Amino acid sequence: MWKPEPIGGGIFVCTSEEHRFGTDAFLLTHFSRYKEKDTAAELGTGCGIIPLLMQKHRPPKCIYAVDVQANAIAQLKEGIRLSGVTGIIPVCADMRELWAGAPLGQCSLVLCNPPYQPPGSGKEAANASQRLARHGIVCTPEDVCRAAAKLLNAGGRLCVCGRPERLPDYICAMRSEKLEPKRLQFVSRTAVDRPWLFLLEGKRGAKPFLQTEKPFIMYENGILTGEAAALYTQEEQP
Repeated sequence: MWKPEPIGGGIFVCTSEEHRFGTDAFLLTHFSRYKEKDTAAELGTGCGIIPLLMQKHRPPKCIYAVDVQANAIAQLKEGIRLSGVTGIIPVCADMRELWAGAPLGQCSLVLCNPPYQPPGSGKEAANASQRLARHGIVCTPEDVCRAAAKLLNAGGRLCVCGRPERLPDYICAMRSEKLEPKRLQFVSRTAVDRPWLFLLEGKRGAKPFLQTEKPFIMYENGILTGEAAALYTQEEQP
């Protein structure tokens, strides 16, 4: 059973037990600095929260929303129908193989909110859809970066998020595909907590130079910071 959830601006995301969304999707969307001129793709879109979020404010020219699971793509299609948007292209495909007619070398932006746990680690999810979404069974750092390298044009960007302990894996995978890590930001619950998430951008064909941005803090004195609250309204903070 799907549950339509409004996210503002007349946009709805259909969620289920298999495919839901969290704060990390809002963080990655914001971090990507997507532009109206972008031809974009999201690998492992799930319920499609990131492409649908982008429709709220100056959406990219188009975004391919890719997932290997047919039930995820069906949820996304329903969200597109309810929201009445036209800039999202749902694709049911394995990122390791892409799909016939994929825009090879044409994307200026690729995003991925990948499974956070490697295969065989942590408590295994209860059903097959959740196992694919949470564990890197068909979505390793190497898979993500290899697919992104095929889709991106020269100077195109790959933006990913993940747990800090997996950051070295993504840096190595990016460099192996000539996607140079250029921007890094850590996310913490409060200013005194250790980071629970990283946000990383790699650029195709760029020269080495990694810029570390100031940490993103979610809460101060028990309430959302202005920066965190803006994630949900997509308002720019000074």
